[in-house]
Amino acid sequence: MRATVIHAPHDIRVEEVPDPAIRQPTDAVVRVLRACICGSDLWAYRGESARQPGQRIGHEFLGVVEETGAGVDGFTVGDLVVAPFVWSDGTCAYCAEGLTTSCPEGGFWGSVGSDGGQGEAVRVPYADGTLVKLPAAAASDDRLLTALLALSDVLGTGHHAALGAGVTKGSTVAVVGDGAVGLCGVLAAKRLGAERIIALGRHSARTDIARRFGATDVVAERGEAALAAVRELTRGEGAHSVIEAVGTEQSMRTALDIVRDGGAIGYVGVPHGSASGVDLGVMFDRNIALRGGVAPVRTYIPELLPDVLDGTIDPSPVFDLSIGLDEVPAGYRAMDGRTALKVLITP
Repeated sequence: MRATVIHAPHDIRVEEVPDPAIRQPTDAVVRVLRACICGSDLWAYRGESARQPGQRIGHEFLGVVEETGAGVDGFTVGDLVVAPFVWSDGTCAYCAEGLTTSCPEGGFWGSVGSDGGQGEAVRVPYADGTLVKLPAAAASDDRLLTALLALSDVLGTGHHAALGAGVTKGSTVAVVGDGAVGLCGVLAAKRLGAERIIALGRHSARTDIARRFGATDVVAERGEAALAAVRELTRGEGAHSVIEAVGTEQSMRTALDIVRDGGAIGYVGVPHGSASGVDLGVMFDRNIALRGGVAPVRTYIPELLPDVLDGTIDPSPVFDLSIGLDEVPAGYRAMDGRTALKVLITP
């Protein structure tokens, strides 16, 4: 089969690799219908996150079950399924608590020795604990299929950030970051009942989506100017909840500056290239809570799925460029150059 591999920074290729096969009774093989490029994939692409030459890449996909191991009970050949970006066994103490990303038997797609999502097929370990079945009819609905793909990562990650930030009905929320995760954070905050949602971003194509998703205000400034703008919108107090969806020292400092005393920051931006930007003294003095981390998306999919299916939420607009598998290297260049927000791949 063909799959995306990374050989060195800025060297992404689509190559012939061995077909996935059942190795353990709990495995399944899924033929990929939709995949995508994540902003976090760019850290490997830019050389800021180490990868072995020839390692697979990509961690978001949905598709059709082609084969199951003898120990798989919940799925049969032909089922349409979505996979969260981490596989998990579904039986350990962490999985029972909903923290599937800490499963001792779990792992990330594209890690050494595993298939990546940006290919024609994927071997899925612990299929019963990992995959979630989707309605078969969705396979013939392109828009819905694209929306459902967001369940594999960005929608659940935005939801995780909103929960970490303590978003409640009637609250004021600020979102730092106008990438796909930040935009899904806007969508999640709206779903949870936030009354005012302030999106921080400078790119009109992205802030237009933020408004479509429920943002009531847009702040295009950065640094001290952004702080002043948010304070002006919130009677000088700041936001009850702040979603941090970038992962840089500057973005975390901005989050701390614009959160209200007694408020909370939900952070899901993958930390990279800098110190944390967290001043514990400031947090202590102002009673600021900090919660977040890697989103246990598998736990959230059953809750979010019905709202995607009935159209209550539609994350599909975050995918603004659609390509075939052979065009994946160009898709990386587009996202790296910020000419695309999030690239959809149709193998």
